[in-house]
Amino acid sequence: MNEILTVNSDTQTVSARELHERLNIGTPYHKWFPRMCEYGFEENTDYTVTDKNVHNSNGGKQTIKDADISIDMAKQICMIQRTPEGKKCRQYLIDLEKAWNTPEQVFARALKMADETINNLKLQIAEQKPLVTFAENVASSADSISMKQMANLAQDEHIDIGRNRLIKFLKEKKILMKDNTPYQQYLDRKYFDVIKVPKKTVYGEMYFPTTVVTGKGQIWLLNKLKEEYVN
Repeated sequence: MNEILTVNSDTQTVSARELHERLNIGTPYHKWFPRMCEYGFEENTDYTVTDKNVHNSNGGKQTIKDADISIDMAKQICMIQRTPEGKKCRQYLIDLEKAWNTPEQVFARALKMADETINNLKLQIAEQKPLVTFAENVASSADSISMKQMANLAQDEHIDIGRNRLIKFLKEKKILMKDNTPYQQYLDRKYFDVIKVPKKTVYGEMYFPTTVVTGKGQIWLLNKLKEEYVN
């Protein structure tokens, strides 16, 4: 099939300016196209106005208005002209639609869409991998973790911080008190727990309060650390 019009096979549209040229319309495009739209065609449904960069007579570039019009709109415009050129262009579009709708072409388009979907999913997986890795790390810790473990988790996310620096940060942000236990509001939000840890002393085994970070708190605290340390 000899190409009469350039058709975008992805959007199934035609350039209104190219159609205007192929139909040998005497009226200037900027007057002709608005007149065609008066036949009941709707913008963003039947056509989309676009900007097109072209070379001018001086060798430079200029921007002109064009429109991507649907195949149905193009066929109707061709019929409206009632000229040999209009008949020829309309028949070309009809034959092209028939070719598109053969089982082979339908199958080819389906394969292309499937490939695009797979590639988009691969991209999404790659983008979400850091979040998935962190979520897996949190899920793998069945219980709350210590400040040292929280610092290690932050380092896995490329945040340069150790246990002591983490505790200092939490105190500066008024999250931990002087005794390294959380303020009540952060306990109420279930970001931290305070547990009793046994330690041997000269007086025997004694229990000391120790702050640990919950699974919910790990996610919250990591985001807070990123805001502070990651540009």
